[in-house]
Amino acid sequence: MADYDLILRDGTIYDGSGKPPVRGDVAIKGDRIAAVGDVGSSTADHEIQLNGLAVAPGFINMLSWSVESLIEDGRSQSEIRQGVTLEVMGEGTSMGPMSPAMKASRTRGILGNKHIQYEVEWTTLGEYLDWLEKRGVSTNIASFVGSGTLRTYIMGDNDRPPTEEELEDMANLVRQAMQEGAMGMSAALIYPPAAYASTEELIELAKAVAEYDGMYISHIRNEGSTFVEAIQEFLRIVHEAKLTGEIYHLKAAGGSNWHKMDEVLRLVDQARAEGLPVTADMYNYEFSGTGLSSCIPPWAHDGGHKDLITRLKDPATRERIKKDMNTPSLEWENMFNEYGPTRILLSGFQNDALKHYTGKTLAEVSTERGTAPDETLMDLIVEDDSRIFTMYFCMLEDNLRKQIKVPWVSFCSDAESQAPEGVFLKTNPHPRAYGSFARLLGKYVRDEKLITLEEAVRRLTSLPAANLKIKERGALKAGYFADVVVFDPAKVQDYATPDKPHQYSVGMVHVFVNGEQVLKDGEHTGAKPGRVVRGPGYKG
Repeated sequence: MADYDLILRDGTIYDGSGKPPVRGDVAIKGDRIAAVGDVGSSTADHEIQLNGLAVAPGFINMLSWSVESLIEDGRSQSEIRQGVTLEVMGEGTSMGPMSPAMKASRTRGILGNKHIQYEVEWTTLGEYLDWLEKRGVSTNIASFVGSGTLRTYIMGDNDRPPTEEELEDMANLVRQAMQEGAMGMSAALIYPPAAYASTEELIELAKAVAEYDGMYISHIRNEGSTFVEAIQEFLRIVHEAKLTGEIYHLKAAGGSNWHKMDEVLRLVDQARAEGLPVTADMYNYEFSGTGLSSCIPPWAHDGGHKDLITRLKDPATRERIKKDMNTPSLEWENMFNEYGPTRILLSGFQNDALKHYTGKTLAEVSTERGTAPDETLMDLIVEDDSRIFTMYFCMLEDNLRKQIKVPWVSFCSDAESQAPEGVFLKTNPHPRAYGSFARLLGKYVRDEKLITLEEAVRRLTSLPAANLKIKERGALKAGYFADVVVFDPAKVQDYATPDKPHQYSVGMVHVFVNGEQVLKDGEHTGAKPGRVVRGPGYKG
């Protein structure tokens, strides 16, 4: 009888600690790593000779939007082919809890992808995760509970503060989600209704998270005109609620704000030196991606999407919206005014009649239609009856390089898993969906040598695992779950671009999730061994 199920022989082992690599073997038995190092003459049912290829723990995507794409295609092709073995979902909104009213109005989930059809057969966040695992997924999955989802559940999409009773109801929903295994609570504070929450409201909800040793993670209130102040608010929430905190996709957005990155990094370093457990994540692109509707001021979203469309159709209200869009503001992140129509690229139309605008800038579409850019923007949202996924060219490459060097920054895609087939071809995603992790390892580690490969692996594995308080994952250690990736550092490369985003990255050779091979010689095996990974408050 063989000693192990599998031995990966003679790899260059990057164990996730950040220490220099060593040549050796990794043995797997069942769903666990059984041995790391030289296993000598031990035998296995199956052996793979690596000839020095890099071996590492599976990568952790700190911000995945695969909540619907994994329903459509559980293989998670674009993620697996980059070595991602855990997708952490739930930026500000989550797939639970769902009230009857939310189920009725959101039958296609939080992203509203009309091309992906399914029934909402769950109510709580934990039930969604269990449901998704049962359907079959190739990656492990985890989620935060979203503050926007809590608000919608209790208060609808209304712009007002909660009553004391409503706040306690939301806190109880947080507690339920934590007991079901949520990683913590997320807030995305530029998006209504989460944008309507005060700092004090967020502190009270974060205190409920702290009861279960979870994390508060946030798309901060402003990455532009009040970037520094938004970071200060984030630090205050973490400090007063007494828990760990992470900044989603750290960035300084807009040319007039690029210089603020140094001050923000100094603020976080200072907070960490004083003992505040705060970290951040990022993606490695100069352009962001979110809805075109984010150019509309938050007050116009009061009541939800249908009310926004009604306002955009009303001439007087439309004029007020247009005035706000063209006025610099410290009250909200005014993307239209800060970036301008030439730096706004339209990508995700739902209406077939508008799809020919895909890949064009707002300026180009404005010229083509013969209407002013602000009018064009509002018209498109009405005609598409959606948020319209859009890319904003708003960041500075030098800031990206600065952030990559910061030891407390991990990485994310901020995108849904994709495949260049089927319904996914109906819209253009941000290239980060196919390239975030490969781009880090290829462009910034191998080619530009900003950080060492062992440090990059640490930041993709043990750092996020420790931040999330995930046990027995994120390192190549005996007894840990066998989430293992094998890749060629010389060949790893991203190919996705804004105009041709549906292109797989290359260089990943083998991927194992819970001991089962999901990628073999660069091709997906079809296996779906992914499991729900639960947070520190889980009461099984």
